[in-house]
Amino acid sequence: MDLDLLKNAEEAELRSYLEFLLWHYRVADGFWFIYTTERFDRKAAEEINERVWEKAGALGAKEIVKRFGIQEKGLKGFAKALRYYPWHMLIEYKIEEREDEVIITVPVCPIQEARIKRGLGEYSCKEMHRREFLSFAKIIDERINVECVFAPPDKHPEDTYCKWRFYIK
Repeated sequence: MDLDLLKNAEEAELRSYLEFLLWHYRVADGFWFIYTTERFDRKAAEEINERVWEKAGALGAKEIVKRFGIQEKGLKGFAKALRYYPWHMLIEYKIEEREDEVIITVPVCPIQEARIKRGLGEYSCKEMHRREFLSFAKIIDERINVECVFAPPDKHPEDTYCKWRFYIK
């Protein structure tokens, strides 16, 4: 990896570049899904997406634990690691930590909103996120379980796209 360009960069430039990387990450993911849908069909794109993000969730958690020295287990460790996950920054998950559970809500989903704006409608992301969140959580602590309260294709309130609950039995 060639990072020479960033070696002498000021903080503002590094921040700007980080924002660009996160934006580009989301753009690449979105167009990958659109073009896979066009080439095959939506069901195939959703199934592939589920597999990709299940793997990406686990790999992301492993890398976050290693890079940021996260040693906590349980829900505290999960919430701490999740705050480093790129999708948390991109989507701005609302993370509520309680004694016996962590609740994630997504009031604004730029991906679903972009699809709606383009007349594509919401896509079914429920199983993809279930697999992604579960694989991420299991890296932090095998005991963590995930429950989808609601997510597309489920009906959801106008002010919230999805809601997830994480807990230990």
